[in-house]
Amino acid sequence: MAELIDSIAVMARVSEQLRGNGRRISLVPTMGALHEGHRALIARAREHSDAVVTSVFVNPTQFGKGEDFERYPRNLAGDIQKAGDAGSDYVFAPSSAALYPQQYRTYVEVEHLTGLLEGKIRPGHFRGVTTIVTKLFHIVMPHVAVFGQKDAQQVAVIRRMTQDLDFAVELVVIPTVREADGLARSSRNVYLTPGQRAEAPVLYRALRRAEQRIREGSTDAGAVREEMRVMIGQSSTAVVEYLSAAHGETLEELSALVTGTPVLLSLAVRFGSTRLIDNIPVVIP
Repeated sequence: MAELIDSIAVMARVSEQLRGNGRRISLVPTMGALHEGHRALIARAREHSDAVVTSVFVNPTQFGKGEDFERYPRNLAGDIQKAGDAGSDYVFAPSSAALYPQQYRTYVEVEHLTGLLEGKIRPGHFRGVTTIVTKLFHIVMPHVAVFGQKDAQQVAVIRRMTQDLDFAVELVVIPTVREADGLARSSRNVYLTPGQRAEAPVLYRALRRAEQRIREGSTDAGAVREEMRVMIGQSSTAVVEYLSAAHGETLEELSALVTGTPVLLSLAVRFGSTRLIDNIPVVIP
């Protein structure tokens, strides 16, 4: 089982000792409710380091008003067991009071990228993400941080932040881990009713159909987005928040699809009160 550390000072001291002994540290930042997607992140982190730290913290600053912070699934005991089984040496699970004490006033913000896609729907979300990741980088002092492709915009924002602030941290990104029917694994999947769960794989099918259209030579990004919309519209419970065919690096929406351009096909869709996101990266042939 992984060793639980809930003190910032203790985590920093352990990291200093590991580094002093020449050990290479990987960090897997999570909000807990660990599943097979997290297991894959931890396994990859194990490949890149001598010591793996999995952080478990439901970060209040990345949730907006009316979002699911209070009901977000929490199971620290189970997370410690799962993290250890997957290859993590430590679970760092500090309290909100420790990370955001009274009179806390400092935040980290990346411009432009955070105003697109998820940033339009969830203003302030990425400020919370970049702030907590910055704090984790300072406390854990990892050589490597491992993230999942499912949160593609988050990866782009953290990569920009890491470069701009000269963090000596290598970012490793692994492909989205999916259920057998294609649904991206997510802690929020537990919110879905049986009927919603049966319909949710339409998201991946829509992304794959859009990818196919691009590989078949479609040059009209608007038509690709519309095809996703039509396919998802076949679901009786899905409500689309956005469908995107954006440049894979700038995240700006594309109008024309030009050979050699990296494209991020992405979407956010609600099934009842449950909000799911997914994406597929494509390079136009």
